[in-house]
Amino acid sequence: MSFIFYDIVFLIFFVIFVSWFLYLRKENLKRDGLLFLYRTSWGIKLINKIGNRYKKTLNVLSYISIVTGYILMVSMFYFLGRIVYLYITFPEIVREIKIPPITPLIPYLPQVFKLDFLPPFYFTYWIVIIAIIAITHEFAHGIFAAYDKIKIKSTGFGFFPFFLPIFLAAFVELDEEKMAKKKISSQLAVLSAGTFANILTAIFFFLVLLGFFYLAFAPSGVVYDTYPYSFAGISSITVVNGVNVANPTYEKISSLIADEGLNKVKVKNADYVITKKSLDEQKDNSEILLYYDAPAINYDIGSVILSINGVKITSIESVEKELSKYSPGEKITLKTLDENKSAYDLEIVLGEHPEKNNQSWLGIGFTSQKTSGLFGKIYTLVSSFKKPHVYYESRAGDINLFIYNLLWWLILISISVALVNMLPVGIFDGGRFFYLTVLFITRNKKIAKNLFAFSTYLILFLIFVLMLFWAFSFI
Repeated sequence: MSFIFYDIVFLIFFVIFVSWFLYLRKENLKRDGLLFLYRTSWGIKLINKIGNRYKKTLNVLSYISIVTGYILMVSMFYFLGRIVYLYITFPEIVREIKIPPITPLIPYLPQVFKLDFLPPFYFTYWIVIIAIIAITHEFAHGIFAAYDKIKIKSTGFGFFPFFLPIFLAAFVELDEEKMAKKKISSQLAVLSAGTFANILTAIFFFLVLLGFFYLAFAPSGVVYDTYPYSFAGISSITVVNGVNVANPTYEKISSLIADEGLNKVKVKNADYVITKKSLDEQKDNSEILLYYDAPAINYDIGSVILSINGVKITSIESVEKELSKYSPGEKITLKTLDENKSAYDLEIVLGEHPEKNNQSWLGIGFTSQKTSGLFGKIYTLVSSFKKPHVYYESRAGDINLFIYNLLWWLILISISVALVNMLPVGIFDGGRFFYLTVLFITRNKKIAKNLFAFSTYLILFLIFVLMLFWAFSFI
């Protein structure tokens, strides 16, 4: 049975338990905007103990925390600008992504939107990650507040309304009047402490992920993600499915293309294949994409190659080395994986490389996995220990993959929360952080308030632009 079944059962029992818990302690529950806040005194003694005991360490960390806050704020501005540029100039990419640009990360989101480049995201992941990130974030605020002798009134958790009481956030309630009387650098340290904790959380779990990966997984194959292709004009096609074509046009070519399977196409002396769907999608193009008539695409082999004639394959270089031992026309046995990740053997007759005489050719391709943009760099960093195009097999079945994906999501979400929280908008720590920074520079509250309002409206305008161009991309 699929894990998602057990995950949904866990979600149901969690909601029932939290509903029962909140009902029994409803005197501690107060409405605050869209959330219900459950106020307690849990952790206050521990927060005060740490804040008062490690003063020298916290003094140094307070400056590092402030600098980290500025780095995150600048990075988020850059990232937001890059995303707006992408949505305005590349609507075709936006259409492929499908998901709205402003979407909360909720359970099953990658599965619902078929975001195959992301691992599955379960409710179990969501609740564990939210708990770790929220608690460390808020405790960091509290520890730096205690260090600066700012009273902590209460701690607690935030929940959705009663009809779906799911834990959403933790909070540490400070004495705001006392905090406002502290010097600006102290307030900046308290405000940036949460995001600083998120970054430290990401670094810690990255090290955990690194050690876990090397213990739990082993390179076991190669993953290819495309077939070699070329572009050709419709007028250059001479033969379609064995039929000579004079004065070729799109209509003539289309009439000879079968609705199902691969169709053989010849351009001058080179052989290619194309599907009916691919041709129809390119009917308005001056040139169309054609795949080389190669063994891999004709045999429809799985995207993972485990071995060639019993020789284990663990890198692109090992594929090339093993294939070089054979000549065009020779038969080899590939071990590959089907859609259910079950291994099977497939006999294939090797072809001849279209550009290299007498060299055997399987006809698989590997696209560049370089990423751009801030999140692209984060993704590359988080996955830097994995060699590109290598298939890694778990040493202990699905449980290792479950843990790996949990750690992966924890790191990515920790960094994302740190970035978003430093946006100079009123609802985030970055809003007040930005206001205090301007106030410190200008010593003028009116200027600080005006620039803070401007930054808030600017961010909201950019978000509106993102949503607008996302909607336009489907028109």
